[in-house]
Amino acid sequence: MWTLSGFADEISPDPEVQCRVLTELGVGYVEFRGAWDTNVLDLDDAQLGRVRDLLAGHGLGVSSIGSPIGKIGIHDDFAAHLRRFDRALTVARLLEAPYVRIFSFFLPPGEAPGDHRDEVLRRMAALAALAEGHDVILLHENEKAIYGDVPERCLDIVESVGSPRLRLAWDAANFVQCGLRPHGDGYALLRPHLEYVQIKDAILATGEVVPAGEGDGEVRETIRALRGDGFDGFFSLEPHLAEAGRMGGFSGPELFGVAHQAFVGLLSAEGIEYR
Repeated sequence: MWTLSGFADEISPDPEVQCRVLTELGVGYVEFRGAWDTNVLDLDDAQLGRVRDLLAGHGLGVSSIGSPIGKIGIHDDFAAHLRRFDRALTVARLLEAPYVRIFSFFLPPGEAPGDHRDEVLRRMAALAALAEGHDVILLHENEKAIYGDVPERCLDIVESVGSPRLRLAWDAANFVQCGLRPHGDGYALLRPHLEYVQIKDAILATGEVVPAGEGDGEVRETIRALRGDGFDGFFSLEPHLAEAGRMGGFSGPELFGVAHQAFVGLLSAEGIEYR
């Protein structure tokens, strides 16, 4: 049975509203990215304690920490970023999250990705090494304009680092915004390393983000393939239906509900059970 989660900060900056709406929708997990207009890694321990109590009170678990680790330029200070990553590991422990989302660094416009490969792999290997000894798996998400924005370079990262602490998250909309047909262009290549699925869709011609199944993200084809492969994991709603930016997005309660209904409608039409 597949498990639904979602970026609840897209509902509201107020974690009480986040929890209430998720509960009303029947979603049992949160991909926690922030509260009170503050990024998850900038919340102090007291604030995280309040979040933990709110989640417990609503019977919600945390599927992943939606961290911004790796969303810096390839020439930016990595030592400082490693200290921030240490905070991400602490937050994952405090909220009992099995995953931490990461990225593979923004590249200068117009420069060849291959020119930065060695530094990207050095940094990704350092992150994976620091995750050793923690009960957590790092999820590399394909994001446009980072090194791992297309399937071939996502595969390069995970196979070159070669750590059991590093796996892949799949974001169909981000692949579409790179000019790709996600299932056709990347599924077979990445499936052996695929651990987690972000749910949003996009239109190839414009890059506009739309509910699942309404764009060119081949969401239906992908869930059929995942069911055929016996995938059993998290599907995290990240709608971006009102705002979409480099560091996140926003939908509001109503549009988050639209995104939820679109995805569970696809699951129901395919006869796929979920919780």
